[in-house]
Amino acid sequence: MKILLLVRHAKSSWDDPAASDRQRPLNRRGMHDAPIMGRRLAERGWRPELMLSSPATRAITTARIIAEQVGYPVNDIIVLEQLYAAPADELLKVVRGLDDGLQEVMVFAHNPGLSDLADMLTDGAVKQMPTCGVVAVRLDIKKWANIANAKPVRIDFDYPKAKA
Repeated sequence: MKILLLVRHAKSSWDDPAASDRQRPLNRRGMHDAPIMGRRLAERGWRPELMLSSPATRAITTARIIAEQVGYPVNDIIVLEQLYAAPADELLKVVRGLDDGLQEVMVFAHNPGLSDLADMLTDGAVKQMPTCGVVAVRLDIKKWANIANAKPVRIDFDYPKAKA
């Protein structure tokens, strides 16, 4: 069994027009929502063995906040350039290349690629991921390389405005 947790970064700020897209920080709502989602993940027993994040400030900040809540070492988060504004096929390529010894992996990235990947992996059950939304897909596979052809065994979908 493999578990892939897809996490869209929390709400970001557009207040600084000089900031590049990569540099945009979380806004007040994002800073509020990320710890809430991290606590929900921890309460549900999610314990990723690996966390991967886009290098964008809003994504890595979300990853660090959630890592603290689920007990994952913040310094062990791996930042991958390929995750920045990646389309679904690029995200899938990263997942397919994961070490098969890993059972539970969390990926922090961006829309529309992340929602497109969630849509594909959940057979259309999750069409759109809101900011700080989390989709956990359990798959009965032994190799990450087989993820695209796997049918989900279980899908969990949560986001800040959902009733906890």
